Amino acid sequence: MFTTGRIIFASFFIIAFVILMIFSYKKDAKNNKKHYPNTALYVAIGILVTIGLLFLAKFLIKG
Repeated sequence: MFTTGRIIFASFFIIAFVILMIFSYKKDAKNNKKHYPNTALYVAIGILVTIGLLFLAKFLIKG
């Protein structure tokens, strides 16, 4: 299923992707703080609300 070549390619791809994502994040960090204040807080609240809604739906369907 996974040949040696595919494993090597996937490894290099993941390493390159992570390095490029870190570089891109550091490059945009200043602008993000300036243009999008408190965004991390809003994202965290959105994730918690989504998880809460999923548990609520599970409770109501199972009920």
